[in-house]
Parts: sequence; structure tokens; C-alpha cells
Amino acid sequence: MMRTIVYLFDVKRANIWRAISHMQSDRGPLKRHPDVEFFKLLGTGTGETFTPRDANMYRWGMLITIDDSKIDEFDKDSIIAGWRKFAAHEMRLTLVPISVHGVWSGKQPFHSEPNFQWDGAVVAITRASIKWRKNLLFWRAVPPVISSLRQSPGLELAIGIGEAPIGLQGTLSIWSDAESIRNFAYKGQAHAAVISETAKQGWYRDELFARFALIQKRGSISEGL
Repeated sequence: MMRTIVYLFDVKRANIWRAISHMQSDRGPLKRHPDVEFFKLLGTGTGETFTPRDANMYRWGMLITIDDSKIDEFDKDSIIAGWRKFAAHEMRLTLVPISVHGVWSGKQPFHSEPNFQWDGAVVAITRASIKWRKNLLFWRAVPPVISSLRQSPGLELAIGIGEAPIGLQGTLSIWSDAESIRNFAYKGQAHAAVISETAKQGWYRDELFARFALIQKRGSISEGL
């Protein structure tokens, strides 16, 4: 069965350029890796405005889809070992897709399992490719949603993620249970208003919303970043 793995690495100021270098040099090995079906190297941020000023140069991420029998082997790969040489903190999330809507870079990278039952912690990943001429409208709509998100019961972690400083934006959030995220997504006024505006404004070239069962969380990242 396929699994989605998310790595988050915190680095110190002296190692920021090493992290940026890995964001470039890891692409080739990941693309050629026989066990990796899909990958994205991710910058992170506060997610408060989805503009470059949100960027967190001290935290970097990697998302892959891989067969569950290959996870431990990949965890020892030189790609991950390279990050561990200078990362101050590391977190690994092992995920099983529960529901997936939309595409990422024109692909459907996550494979939900029929009849999968889960009542534990849930991870939500959203991602959108924003039309350039719509960036300003999108940025104006973000703050009320983020404010609502931060105050939502059941939220354990929320960070912005992105493949580029502008135009390819998303969020990764961890929730205590599925009901908590449903309440935010469908009952929160700010989020409902943005959903309505999305349909009217046509902000995105493509978009994806996925919920995952968090079947394992290993390590931790600094709460101060």
C-alpha cells in the first residue's frame, strides 16, 4: 500500500544556505529514485498572508508518496542522511489518505484506501496554483481565514507550505480528530466565505485538498519557529 511521508527539518541560521542548496540538489535523486512515486520539496512559512514575507528560512519540508514496505529503507537514504547532518530538529509524519479532491501539478499523487476507518489525529494538506493576475485578490482574502484557523478547537499545528515564494501556496495542519477539521472547513464563516469567493473569482489554475490519517508522528519541530 502507498503511504504519504512528510519530513520537516528545522535548521539554524548558519545552515540556511545548506538547506537552500539541498532544495536544488535533491530534485534529481528524488526524480530518479525507484521507490518514490511522487515528491515535492517545500519551503515553509507562517501562512498568515501567503506572501514572501511569511517565509520561514529556518524550516524546510519534503513530501513523498512511497510503498509502505520501502519507508524504512528510504529513511536511511543518502537524501535524508544529508539533511540530518545539519538539521537541528526533524519531524516525520506517516499518512494514509482519507479523502482527496483536486490535483497537484496536474497529477493525483495520493491514493485513498477503500473502507479505511480512522478515528485518530488527522492531517490536512491544501495546495493551490494561483493565477498571477489573481494574487492580490487572494492575498486580501487570506487573513480572516488564517485568524479563524488559529483559533479553531482541535488544531495542533498549522504551517504554510509552498513550492515557490509566490503563486504555489498551501497549508499543512494537524488536527486532533476529523470532527475538528470538519467544523473549521464547513462551519467557519471566514472559510465558507473564501470557498464562495473561490467559485466567483476563479483564483486557481489547479487546487487540491486532502485529508490523511496520521498513523505515525516521529520527532518534533521547534514551536518557536
